[in-house]
Order: sequence, then C-alpha cells, then structure tokens
Amino acid sequence: MAQRVTIARIADAAGVSVPTVSKVVNGRADVAPETRERVERMLREHGYRRPAAPANASLLDVVFNELESPWAMEIIKGVEEVARENDLGVVLSAQEGPGAIGRSWVDAVASRRSAGLILVVSELTPEQIGRLTARSIPFVVVDPAGEPASGVPSVGATNWNGGLSATRHLLELGHTRIGMIGGPPSMLCSRARVDGYRAALETAGLTVDPDLVRWGTFHLEAGFEQGTALLDLDDPPTAIFAGSDLQAFGVYEAARVKGITIPQDLSVVGFDDLPMARWVGPPLTTIRQPLTEMAATAARLVLGQAEDRRVELATTLVVRQSTRDSR
Repeated sequence: MAQRVTIARIADAAGVSVPTVSKVVNGRADVAPETRERVERMLREHGYRRPAAPANASLLDVVFNELESPWAMEIIKGVEEVARENDLGVVLSAQEGPGAIGRSWVDAVASRRSAGLILVVSELTPEQIGRLTARSIPFVVVDPAGEPASGVPSVGATNWNGGLSATRHLLELGHTRIGMIGGPPSMLCSRARVDGYRAALETAGLTVDPDLVRWGTFHLEAGFEQGTALLDLDDPPTAIFAGSDLQAFGVYEAARVKGITIPQDLSVVGFDDLPMARWVGPPLTTIRQPLTEMAATAARLVLGQAEDRRVELATTLVVRQSTRDSR
C-alpha cells in the first residue's frame, strides 16, 4: 500500500503543489514552516516512502550530537574505514555546537540522497524516525542516548560490565572508598556505567555512599569540577572511577592542584581508552570501549552488510600506572 502512495496524492491531501511536496521530501529549505509541517503530517498519515537512494549513492552521513571531542575522531576512523572499502565519501555534521547544521539535520541528509545515516550519541524522536522512514534513508544509532525505539538499529558497548570491571579492579587493590563521576544522567551509557559501579560495591558488601557519586558532562571540565568536589570531602575517596577518559584527565588536574599524587595518594580509572590515555602521566588505567569497531559495525549495518539489528560490543579493562594497591 505504501508503495502506491504518490507525491501527487500527498500534494492533493495537503492542498499544495506537487513541486512543494517534492521540495519537502528532498530536504529543500525554500518551503514555509507551516506548509512544511502540513506536508510532513500528510507524509506520515499516508505512509509515504520515497524511492530508496540509487545503488550508486556516493555518500555516508554521520551526524554527531557534538563534534568537539577526541572521542568523535575514533568514531570517524571506523566509518571512514568502511566508506573506503565501498568507495563512499563521508559527510560529518553536528546537532549542537560549532559545525552544527543550521536547518533540520533530517532535511540536510535528505537533500544529499546518502547511502545511509549514522547517528552518534543521539536519541531519535518518533517524528524524526517517521521523517527518515518516509525518505527511505537507512539509519543506525551508535551509543544511543536513550533506549532505542522498537525497530531502530543500534550499536553500543557493554557499559554496565565496564563499570563493574573498573570498580572491581579498584576493590581488588584494596580500595573501599571509591568515588564515581558519571556523565549526563539522561544518557543510557552513563547510567549503565554508574549502575555497574553500584553493583560491584554491593556485591562486595559495601554500601554506596551518595556523597561519592557525582554527575556531569563527559568533558574535562566536569572531571575537574567533580573531582575537586570529591577530593574536598571530609573523608575523600582513595580512588575515583571516571565515566570517560576526558573526565579522568580532569581528575588528574584536580589532584595536581591539591598536591595529590597519582597513584600514590589516589588511584584513577577512566572509560574509553582514547589514544592519549597511554601518554598522560601516569598512563591511565581505563575501560576500553571499541569505538572504531563500533563505528565500522554501524557503517556495515546501515549499508546492509550485517544482519543484526542490535549490536553490543565488549568492553575490556586496560591496566596501566594510574592505579595501585592501597594496602
């Protein structure tokens, strides 16, 4: 039935011309907002599907929540690896911050007739899903911000296991007062890492002290701010598990400012295993999240080269010199 719905039928239902509907479907900017909204509503109600991009489509779109992170570079490496194998170019854009798309990112992607779309650390609304589906744009979410809607393909990592492993490592070194810095509590991966931390403590028979659990962004500034707050406690932690490597680097600076030596006075564990983690002083113990592999898997999935709709890749503990026995 969906295949029989034509642009002419949508135009008639919306009370506009066929070229106007065509502009909306193809992401053109020269349509009045109220007209665009009316056409979009008719597209959803009638179940319209634009013909899929031609087999010789030459681009892959990657839309980040934000691009200002070395974390993003690891994702780009994975996508480009698969793009090269398939003779595709890669278009990068962001929903927020420098490099953000000025108009709707769905319209921007639609206008390019990409072979597929990879969304990174994002949460798709039902309206966005409908718009992508109407335009026959294959899409995959990498490290989704929230629980993906039914039928939305996604690639993630074992964040809960990572949080568990990081905390168990510190417990095995004799630490019992362990601080935790999570990312935004609205993000699924952030909550999962904190839940893994809690599970490790509870399994060890320890009570989770709410004063030791802090939340922030995944950036350096949050690591410094929340790390400082933890170290200012009357009974500060002897170890801190940061929800990202960038947060961990912020904790390094908070410790330096306070004259606290890592790992002699404070053990620190990060999450991601960014390339710079091995070069900081001391080299950072962290949970390796296979970011490049996650991105490559997503690219293959969106190109129809993989069958699994939900993929979760394993995280692993990488022990370096930022942790030591506290006994």
